[in-house]
Amino acid sequence: MRRILSTAGIEFRIALRNRWVAIATGLMVLFALVLAAAGAAPTGDVGVDRLSITVVSLTSLAVYLVPLLALLMSFDAVAGEVERGTLPLLLTYPVSRAGVLAGKLLAHVVILGIAVTLGYGAAAMAAFWTDPDAARGLPALIRLIWTSVLLGATFLGFGYLLSSLSRRPSGAAGLAIGLWLALVVLYDLGLLALVVSGAGGGFATGALPALLLANPADAFRLFNLAAADSVGAAGGMGGAAASIPLWQSALSLALWPFAALILAVAAFRKITP
Repeated sequence: MRRILSTAGIEFRIALRNRWVAIATGLMVLFALVLAAAGAAPTGDVGVDRLSITVVSLTSLAVYLVPLLALLMSFDAVAGEVERGTLPLLLTYPVSRAGVLAGKLLAHVVILGIAVTLGYGAAAMAAFWTDPDAARGLPALIRLIWTSVLLGATFLGFGYLLSSLSRRPSGAAGLAIGLWLALVVLYDLGLLALVVSGAGGGFATGALPALLLANPADAFRLFNLAAADSVGAAGGMGGAAASIPLWQSALSLALWPFAALILAVAAFRKITP
């Protein structure tokens, strides 16, 4: 454990030097404040406190921004070491390859945790400033913070996997953007196309929930919307969230970080220095 923590400390200092902490935090705070201001209008009409409405908007932000930040931080975690020629030196340290990736993951998770906490905290402060009843949305906000960290950990693992498979930062960057587009953007569009095309009544009640749970981004969104009191403000995804048991989306969200890290370690072990 001391070796993993040491690796995490080195990786965190590198991220500080590369301004990743400032960049991630700044982006989260900026977008969270914009959404907090834009999402304030419906509160009086739906009878829900402003923070709960803000959490629904932040869920839509997190499902796009958190995976992107995670992939940008992790795509060169292994490929960068290979290109700089530092991988042989790294592997001479008394720490296993799994420990190396675990240390990198710990450092990057801490960075994401700082970013989402400060970003969502800024939005919460804006909600408290204008709505005295905003405290009712605090449980939803806390839930959004830790689930965002889990979502980020999943895509960090995916980033390490792509970095190990590509072994070149340029190739890993392209794969990372492709994965983000596939899982966060195109996946839901494909499911929507199947539903609209009339793939069969059994698809919407049988295959569709399973396919949504198989995607970590959708599992994150389903869990937060199903657990939110203001789920009705979320539109069509709110209906899908209401039809899937809460424990299933929570289980999918909890298992994906471990699965992604296991795949990344398996790919990393195949690299010869």
